[in-house]
Amino acid sequence: MLRRTAYALLVLALAGTATACGRSAPDPATAADARGPITVWLSNNAQEVQWGKAMVAAWNKHHPGQHVTAQQIPAGKTSEEAISASIIAGTSACLAFNTSPAAVPTFQKQNGLVSLSDFPDGDAYITKRGGSLTGQYKSADGKFYQLPWKSNPVMILYNKKLFKKAGLDPEHPKLATYKEFLQTSRTLVHSGAAKAAIWPSPSSDFFQPWYDFYPAFAAQSGGKQLIENGKPQFDSPAGRHVTDFWRTLYKEKLAPQEAYPGDSLNDGKAAMATVGPWAVSAYKNNVDIGVAPVPTADGGAGKYSFSDEKSVSMFSSCENRGTAWDLLKFATSAQQDGAFLTATGQMPMRTDLTSKYPGFFTAEPTYKAFAEQAEHVVEVPNVAGSVDIWQTFRDAWTKSVVFGRESTRSALRDASSDITGLINEYGDPS
Repeated sequence: MLRRTAYALLVLALAGTATACGRSAPDPATAADARGPITVWLSNNAQEVQWGKAMVAAWNKHHPGQHVTAQQIPAGKTSEEAISASIIAGTSACLAFNTSPAAVPTFQKQNGLVSLSDFPDGDAYITKRGGSLTGQYKSADGKFYQLPWKSNPVMILYNKKLFKKAGLDPEHPKLATYKEFLQTSRTLVHSGAAKAAIWPSPSSDFFQPWYDFYPAFAAQSGGKQLIENGKPQFDSPAGRHVTDFWRTLYKEKLAPQEAYPGDSLNDGKAAMATVGPWAVSAYKNNVDIGVAPVPTADGGAGKYSFSDEKSVSMFSSCENRGTAWDLLKFATSAQQDGAFLTATGQMPMRTDLTSKYPGFFTAEPTYKAFAEQAEHVVEVPNVAGSVDIWQTFRDAWTKSVVFGRESTRSALRDASSDITGLINEYGDPS
């Protein structure tokens, strides 16, 4: 048996005692159509909280008998751990507007989620809103236990002032191919314009590959997930291209090996960052920002990236699921999605994003590149043991790519073997 993380073991151990220790779940048949007061959880992002409170107020104005209370997700090391603990205790809100797709398999194992596909219009509503991208969010049984809500497609944000200082064209940066990106990075650093060309976190957190490896792998592979059909996909030509590219950045000190105690792009220490549209508002008063797609070996068009998506899930402790489902559709309606886009700059998972809200993208042209990228995004695979799988990959990446303590080829090969073992251990859901 391969070693699992302590967190995963704790979840599995506690999941089996959830019914005995926590509040029992309501009868699903009764709850499915029940309407009445509910509580929903929002993330602690100030802009999302502002939108959420306004959305709930609009609902409550016209539904006095189905009052909704909005709260922020309880404090915890991560929101995923806080939600997991609430499932065990039977104290989850009806809806959580910040569910990580990577955590959905764990929440399912805890019997904590309601299948949205079981509502008569569940599948139809989700797929009509999100289009072909929604297939990535189905679970092993073919059902939706999450509604794909909003994406933050990862792109390259760069500081135009630093590019100009380095003698580079800030309006037409050469970043499309690995060769161009590396040469531009060398110019930025060797000219003294910036300490680092790019400065992703080198930490070993399981989710860090989503902001260095995974966007590049999605682009280079033409939209593959880390795991498909129960098999790792990264020990491949595409994966080797990506690891060699990032290893060169670290080896030549174009990307530092130490963590930066702050925001390196905002502070002018790094010239570029791999981030989503949420960052635009954070930088616009301090940095003259440019946006470019994630590079590929040959600079090919139609490139993918990582979605950095968050979903909305309904939890099995919810007694008034009829109200919860109606509210979920209200909160993801065209009107509310437009309000969310305006308030946060994050991309609702809609097929008609740019055509539905032309006024926003005319007034805020920086966001248009993200909206176009949002049509070509890759999600984390919906597999059991997801956190352990990503942690295994991250450990191999840190050792080989960041610090060069072993070859990238052997690291990919060994990580693929170890992750295959984890898939078998947890049970391949495909």
